[in-house]
Amino acid sequence: MNILKRLFNRKKRKTPAQLQSELVASLPLGDVPGELISAFRFDIDNDGRKCDGAVLLTDKTLAVYIDREETARYTISDCLRFEFRALVGACEIDVTDSQGEHVICRADNASRDLLAKNARRLERLRETGTYSTDEELEMYRVCPRCGRKLQRGLSVCTHCADKKSMLKRLLVMARPYRKYLIISAILFFAGFALQLVGPYVNKLLVDGYVDNAQAKAAAAAGGADRAVIFRGFILTIALMLLIRIGQSVITSLRNLSVMQAGTGFIVDLRRMVFEKIQQLSVRSISKRTSGELMRRVTGDTSQLENFIVGQLPNIIEQTVLVVSVTVILFIFDWRLGLLILAPLPLCLISWASISRFFHRIYGRQWEAESRSGTVLYDIFSGIRVVKAYRTEQKEFARYDGAAKEEKDIAVKNETVFNLVDPLFGLVMNLGTIFLLYYTGTRILGGNMTLGDASMLGAYVGLLYGHIGWVANLPRIIVRTVTSMIKVFDVVDEKADVADAKEALTVKIKGDIDVEDLTFGYDEGTDVLKKVNLHIDSGKMVGIVGRSGAGKSTLINLIMRMYDPDGGCVRIDGHDLRDISQQSLRSQIGAVLQETFLFKGTIYDNIAYALPGCPREAVLSAAKAAGAHDFIIRLPDGYDTVIGENGHTLSGGERQRVSIARALLRDPRILILDEATASLDTETEKNIQDTLKKLIKDRTTIAIAHRLSTLRNADFLVVLDKGAVAEVGTHEELMRRKGIYYGLVMAQRQMAGRKGKTG
Repeated sequence: MNILKRLFNRKKRKTPAQLQSELVASLPLGDVPGELISAFRFDIDNDGRKCDGAVLLTDKTLAVYIDREETARYTISDCLRFEFRALVGACEIDVTDSQGEHVICRADNASRDLLAKNARRLERLRETGTYSTDEELEMYRVCPRCGRKLQRGLSVCTHCADKKSMLKRLLVMARPYRKYLIISAILFFAGFALQLVGPYVNKLLVDGYVDNAQAKAAAAAGGADRAVIFRGFILTIALMLLIRIGQSVITSLRNLSVMQAGTGFIVDLRRMVFEKIQQLSVRSISKRTSGELMRRVTGDTSQLENFIVGQLPNIIEQTVLVVSVTVILFIFDWRLGLLILAPLPLCLISWASISRFFHRIYGRQWEAESRSGTVLYDIFSGIRVVKAYRTEQKEFARYDGAAKEEKDIAVKNETVFNLVDPLFGLVMNLGTIFLLYYTGTRILGGNMTLGDASMLGAYVGLLYGHIGWVANLPRIIVRTVTSMIKVFDVVDEKADVADAKEALTVKIKGDIDVEDLTFGYDEGTDVLKKVNLHIDSGKMVGIVGRSGAGKSTLINLIMRMYDPDGGCVRIDGHDLRDISQQSLRSQIGAVLQETFLFKGTIYDNIAYALPGCPREAVLSAAKAAGAHDFIIRLPDGYDTVIGENGHTLSGGERQRVSIARALLRDPRILILDEATASLDTETEKNIQDTLKKLIKDRTTIAIAHRLSTLRNADFLVVLDKGAVAEVGTHEELMRRKGIYYGLVMAQRQMAGRKGKTG
């Protein structure tokens, strides 16, 4: 009964706009001044108890309500700061004014994104007087049309997406393979004709020989008539055999044709999805797990290929077959046709009423499969850590839990399907009962031959066999539509780091200006706040600061891995958003904190930065990075194949290969993010001596864990809490005895302790 209630008692959902209007209407607004901007709920009061809370925001005032009673009110112009804070299992928005710091609202982590977005926009409202809104905030991760919650990793609603438009796009993609599809269609009609002829030949066999009194008498009498009867009998059986052989040959040829179309189509589809993923920014990619992305490139594209190349032609073919058989039945006797098809409308109406339910449950199964794949990817990627800490059993339990969740959802889905499917089968089998009654009464009344009954039975079997296939089709369609939406969700995603329409191709000199740069990875916290910085071409600048100060974020923005939330970065006077990404990054060399090497040879990994470069250039870059000596000592030298992410090399060796890769490009801007962190002191000194020569006439931005390595920088920039705290040379900052001085002294004390213990 619960399943039936869920299937047929679907409650109409309210849109976010309706929910917000109802929330505002339920609050005793009183004399809250200003024009309404926004309202949102929270569920924990300041004492940690569950409550029915709401925040009402106007352009002048922020009012807080708990259980529909106003508990606090703040004037925006009197507030000094709004801040989002992540707690243990909860989060909150705080405000600071002349009276101190206060908690505005608190909620569990299910509302984290909502509170984080509003906290940031409240701060912008305080600073600029404007409250920015967008669809993502208003949607609260639900569809604005139907009010359903959006699935994780999706920006479109699976129920409201334009599925017809998506299907048309897939069909357009299949056009290059229409030759094979046309051949498949021709072969279908040939096989279709044989299928329709088969029952009629069977009727000739039964009525002409098996159930024919004259034929039986002639065969029993012997003589010439017997020979004629047996010759006709053998020819009829031979004709049936030829029909079966013809059907088998046609089926094989059709499968080959479909295979040719399918392999080409899936390659094109995967290429399109993969190319789009590569065009997305780091921020967009990080919204989805590796398992989700891999599933969209592999599993979802396979599902679409199977549908377009395999199932869609079958749908057309089976439809033609069902219509043709139905016409034959009606020609034979229209009353029989009506009896046979009577259950079909009931099945179609029932399916239309539960299709959305199936769509939802198979969407959950897709998510569970993605989570399981992500866990497996994480374990294999970190297998050395797993081995080092002997956590194989723990990881087995983690994957087993994800696999069990996937299994449980799949079992529930199949249970529901297998409860519903037999009902459809039972209804459709009523037609068979009608046929038995009809043919039985006609034969007993002498109005139908056994051959006619056999032929009708074969046609009805053909009809119901294919209708049975159609009964399984909804499950195929639901899974296909789910995959189609998820694929096009990636393909249609608007790139948040995109080239301008007339992006510039420039030859970089290296002057860098950072103007009022503000950026945060999420809506709640600004990692960088109004950073201003100027770097002259050819200079070396060191970026220092405590962990989390925003050092790596700053260089990511200079490389335009992200676009800033406020302010801009200029190179040679050009805003980075006006320069093509290809032009920009082709002139930047980066050795990042997280060293990554591809599976392949050491030579290929170095040459990756400049495909097709001379071998001498690769060797020269390796020597400059201090990698040449250890490479030539390897059994295969530069042709040594390293494992995934270079796990067969030490951390220092991987870093030297990474440095060589960056130097090979001969960049105008060189970025070193902890480039020598994994090197011993002697090797680091050798590389630093080499870098002194290499940084000449090129702009260099360096982040280093050991501050002593930045002594020779033209100047240092000290970041603290996302802002520029100090700027100057090493000597100037040491004399100032500020943050930099404290960092240097702390490192010296640490080095002294190591020396004593050593």
